[in-house]
Amino acid sequence: DHAYPADELMPLTCRGRVRGQEPSRGDVDDALGKFSLTLIDTLDTLVVLNKTKEFEEAVKKVIKDVNLDNDIVVSVFETNIRVLGGLLGGHSVAIMLKEKGDYMQWYNGELLHMAKELGYKLLPAFNTTSGLPYPRVNLKFGVRHPEARTGTETDTCTACAGTLILEFAALSRFTGTSIFEEYARKALDFIWEKRQRSSNLVGVTINIHTGDWVRKDSGVGAGIDSYYEYLLKAYVLLGDDSFLERFNTHYDAIMRYISQPPLLLDVHIHKPMLNARTWMDSLLAFFPGLQVLKGDIRPAIETHEMLYQVIKKHNFLPEAFTTDFRVHWAQHPLRPEFAESTYFLYKATGDPYYLEVGKTLIENLNKYARVPCGFAAMKDVRTGSHEDRMDSFFLAEMFKYLYLLFADKEDMIFDIEDYIFTTEAHLLPLWLSTTNQTISKKNTTTEYTELDDSNFDWTCPNTQILFPNDPMFAQSIREPLKNVVDKSCPRGISRVEESLGSGPKPPLRARDFMASNPEHLEILKKMGVSLIHLKDGRVQLVQHAVQAASSLDAEDGLRFMQEMIELSSQQQKEQQLPPRAVQIVSHPFFGRVVLTAGPAQFGMDLSKHKAGTRGFVATIKPYNGCSEITNPEAVKEKIALMQRGQCMFAEKARNIQKAGAIGGIVIDDNEGSSSDTAPLFQMAGDGKNTDDITIPMLFLFNKEGNIILDAIQEYEAVEVLLSDKAKDRATIFKGKMIPNYIIDSNLEMENMDQKLSESDSNKQNSEEAISASQDVGAVSEEPEEDDSDVTDPASFPPADADSDSVSISNQDSYIPGSDEAGASEPAPTQGDHQPQEEKTEAESDSKVNWDSKVQPMESILADWNEDIEAFEMMEKDEL
Repeated sequence: DHAYPADELMPLTCRGRVRGQEPSRGDVDDALGKFSLTLIDTLDTLVVLNKTKEFEEAVKKVIKDVNLDNDIVVSVFETNIRVLGGLLGGHSVAIMLKEKGDYMQWYNGELLHMAKELGYKLLPAFNTTSGLPYPRVNLKFGVRHPEARTGTETDTCTACAGTLILEFAALSRFTGTSIFEEYARKALDFIWEKRQRSSNLVGVTINIHTGDWVRKDSGVGAGIDSYYEYLLKAYVLLGDDSFLERFNTHYDAIMRYISQPPLLLDVHIHKPMLNARTWMDSLLAFFPGLQVLKGDIRPAIETHEMLYQVIKKHNFLPEAFTTDFRVHWAQHPLRPEFAESTYFLYKATGDPYYLEVGKTLIENLNKYARVPCGFAAMKDVRTGSHEDRMDSFFLAEMFKYLYLLFADKEDMIFDIEDYIFTTEAHLLPLWLSTTNQTISKKNTTTEYTELDDSNFDWTCPNTQILFPNDPMFAQSIREPLKNVVDKSCPRGISRVEESLGSGPKPPLRARDFMASNPEHLEILKKMGVSLIHLKDGRVQLVQHAVQAASSLDAEDGLRFMQEMIELSSQQQKEQQLPPRAVQIVSHPFFGRVVLTAGPAQFGMDLSKHKAGTRGFVATIKPYNGCSEITNPEAVKEKIALMQRGQCMFAEKARNIQKAGAIGGIVIDDNEGSSSDTAPLFQMAGDGKNTDDITIPMLFLFNKEGNIILDAIQEYEAVEVLLSDKAKDRATIFKGKMIPNYIIDSNLEMENMDQKLSESDSNKQNSEEAISASQDVGAVSEEPEEDDSDVTDPASFPPADADSDSVSISNQDSYIPGSDEAGASEPAPTQGDHQPQEEKTEAESDSKVNWDSKVQPMESILADWNEDIEAFEMMEKDEL
């Protein structure tokens, strides 16, 4: 009445939206091609709604009036799912009606001919080396034609390239022309090959020429959504096992990393344990429906219920909302994904609750979106303001799913189970799987790993009993999530109530949580939150509401998880500091052992104090440092060693500073953690002002911390240097290169000076060696992979004789010129520049000098010759 033959209706101004005649809306307008988009997109909806006469008239209008040869640039993705899909869906129901004998007797495949014409117009977009299509194509001139005005793009979204197989394969099966299915399969194959192999996730956008991921975040919402949908549905429609295997692989990764029930949060494909953002977009509302199709009902119910709570708060689902359910983007263009999932959940469970959900959707549409000329999109769900927009998918999908939700079998003129829905809810008959199989169904999935999940054995139709067809089944899963949105949104009054001691107080706040506190762990268990210790020393929290002691406990658990996510997000935003170094400078190490240390966001900034902090280490009592130090005499003027856990890092720092310590080293309490395998750990403050902490604080993982603890046990007095990066030994020992024999740090300083002065006689020969040593830093005396200094039993306790007992491999991150240090040939040392005879003579002289010198400590004198022999052997190894 108001818009024909335009592509879309503008419901507020009661006119048609014609591209070029209205202000540009950017990419959104790429769906418009002057081909009566809404009419084509709505064809099969008319048949579902039992409007067969109207359908027959609409098909005649399409045949008579629609022109597909327009000089206009359109989205390949949108044109495929809406127009090509609409024509194929219309053709599917047209031949069904003709076969029944009452309607469409005149029909002779005209819609299919138009679909084939459009298919050929989309094929030029696939003219890339990768097989991924260009995102846009000119309907008249293709891609690379001078007048095409497109073909310069380099990127496309994963869903844009991966949501073609149903329509293109159906076109090939209907027509017997295989080229369409071949092109769609090639695009899917390429995306599969480019997945991130360790996480099995895909990014949001990809370079169509190189296959490099441009946006490396991954989720189940905008940009990726229908790629996953089409892998599963391609298996259903085409019967190709490779599509099911790919879907199962991706699904396992989604449930492992992205699913945080009831939330679905984007992650980085290379670091899937790291959330990429703290909000969700509304397109992920389709995912519960896909989970139903896969047979995974429980998480589908949980996510759907969370989304429904958001809808009840705002009447519609905002385009994006945060993890604490606040509006992120306030628009709502009448998207149908939630109605789709509601329909599938009702079909799966038979629970009348989902009829009530559907009733709410219809009432909200009529109350808030209906306007005299149609249904208007919401510009802001918070204010109820409208936008002059009614996308074609509103009639193609929303009407269809809501009608099917309430329709009984007798209300339908055909069996809906004989068809599969495309992502635009167009109907494709399942009998296509056995028609015109021009593509061999060989498994093209490479490197497919069999996953430990019996669900993956299920085929279509699913013969397993997934769940009892009992409304109470779904209700028991939904119950813990009831009112989750209202209870989770921060409210000022609840803060006041809490401070006054009135109202329910949360059993545990995220900021107070300590993973080593048994009481806290017991509270987590009651709230349905489980704690997992990862190998890298981090702790992972997972909540399953169904495991909570009660629905109230489940709500407390969800609130705790949201607080923890927010706390983690805030910490990630804080400045990331570079790693620091703990260098053991006492006998028998003398700066050779450098341990990678994590920095603190408080205390002395070692990058501004280049000299660092040097001192002997002492273990404090109590070892956790969470209360007043009971052995201050042992800690004063020393660097305190303490264990991680039981309290905040800042509290430990204050306690040791009060006891007179000049620095602190916190050692991880997670057995086996190491800087070799774990990401850099930096100690955060306690949320309060930490300006009172003036000493340096560093963090060592368990493996590195044990090196110092074992050294204390073996040598008693252990001196270390805390610095921003490792110092070369010439800098440590008064700016002079330490000779090839080893100097005992317990000697009086004049004795050390005496030995250093003896080495000056060789200064001319070794000057070049000193320069090279200073260039490459502390690791210049041995190749990067040579850790003989610390593995020799004479120089280190036998228990730590393994080559990986000292983390030296990370030293290059501190030291300029580390490329030389990591070269295949070791950097020159002092000994490299001396004739062998001189070196031997110097060594024998050193033995005489040391043996004739009276030592202040008998225990050191007794084993000194043994140490000398050990280091001589090391120097030979180095040469």
